[in-house]
Amino acid sequence: MIDFLIFIGAMVIVIKSADLAMKYSSEVAKDLKISKHLVGFLIVAIISVLPETSVAVMSAFQGESSIGLGTLFGSNVADLTLIFAIVVFFAKRDIKIHSKIIKSGYLYLLTMLVPLILGLDGSFSRAEGVVMMTIGILFYIWLLKKDREIYMEVSYSFSVKNFTYLILSMVFLLVGSYLIVKHGIALAHQLNLSPIIIGLLGISLSTTLPELFFSIKAVRKKQDELALGDLLGTVITDAVIVVGLVALIKPIVFPMRIIYVTGAFMLLATILLFFFMRTGHELTRKEAVLLIALYILFAVTELSFVA
Repeated sequence: MIDFLIFIGAMVIVIKSADLAMKYSSEVAKDLKISKHLVGFLIVAIISVLPETSVAVMSAFQGESSIGLGTLFGSNVADLTLIFAIVVFFAKRDIKIHSKIIKSGYLYLLTMLVPLILGLDGSFSRAEGVVMMTIGILFYIWLLKKDREIYMEVSYSFSVKNFTYLILSMVFLLVGSYLIVKHGIALAHQLNLSPIIIGLLGISLSTTLPELFFSIKAVRKKQDELALGDLLGTVITDAVIVVGLVALIKPIVFPMRIIYVTGAFMLLATILLFFFMRTGHELTRKEAVLLIALYILFAVTELSFVA
């Protein structure tokens, strides 16, 4: 019972601290006069991945890298299906897809393939971690260069208060993540569940809430490109940069199911999502229902392997 209460409390800490980190990172970006588009696509997306990043890193330090990898891949499947669908329904309209996002689809898909190909042997070495991080960073550089609307102008205005709150929120995020891993593993053992399933279907869903809240706010203000940039940026960061970082900290050995099942669903969700985006340059409610159906199939498949 104590483990359960601490686990729930830690989730609340992670979600709230991630929300505050997003808020104050945006304030710091405004202080430095960074473009609004860049705040949405790059900074907010990077802040959004802090919960799962923290969980994955803490898992690596505690010798439970597989639960971190399960969290990363599981949250990606959720972002590409369930979270996108929820955002569409909250928008109460079809979400418009900018042509720049569609044009980057093939490179996005190829980048997502990298961790799946490198993980076919059931492990990620430190060298492979460096390769993934490098490819992820190069993807962002390419994307920023392709977007001529992105610019950065630095002013001399800087708020110490906003920066301090940003650092404090990140500290609480790390503490909450540590408690989630520690007591999540304890709960898994008590319930005779695999820690990997706790990561895939439990922690992974809770860590998607920051990008969900931001994207809902964005589409309600009719800033669809910000919402899409946040979600897609979060997924690509998780899949290559964060997985690469975890492997760099400690080489990962994991059950092949994570690649052949979870990874396959992540790839399928990416292909299906970009296919929907290309049809009419919008994401409709009917397509959102299909994305939800895919997530349900993913959850049932994962649970069937444990049963």
